[in-house]
Amino acid sequence: MLLRIEKYGAESLRKVSAPVESFDRELERIARDMVETMYGAPGIGLAAPQVGLNFRLATIDLSVGEDPSQLIKICNPEIVASEGEQKSEEGCLSIPEFTDTITRPSQLVVKGTDLHGNEIRFEAEGLLARCFSHEIDHLNGMLFIDRLSALKRNLIVNKIRKMAKAGEW
Repeated sequence: MLLRIEKYGAESLRKVSAPVESFDRELERIARDMVETMYGAPGIGLAAPQVGLNFRLATIDLSVGEDPSQLIKICNPEIVASEGEQKSEEGCLSIPEFTDTITRPSQLVVKGTDLHGNEIRFEAEGLLARCFSHEIDHLNGMLFIDRLSALKRNLIVNKIRKMAKAGEW
């Protein structure tokens, strides 16, 4: 089932998400719906707060559904090591139509659990490292625009406010 993606301004996007504690069929259903929503957007990552849920679950697939082996569903992810730096254009399904250059680590080690509570670990670099960093930011109540200078962030926020007043947001 396609879920509604929350846009900038939604309270759920600014809350620190609670840990996943129940690894059950409901969690599996939510993860399936999140994957379907991510592909439908289309996007390469989606965090639970983006669909109004306050827990630490993220889905990532750099292939956007083309290669099932690339699909990652991770609960309670945390960055345990990071290295290097990469700058690249980044966007967000919760802030559609806006992108900017964001600096992220070029390599990450991420640990978390699968949908059954088993520990999983990823060594990520490049785009996958960027995506993990972006989705974990969501779980911590942060958006990519929070990583911009105040000037750039305010330009985007002011455009969004104008769009909202015009009923376009």
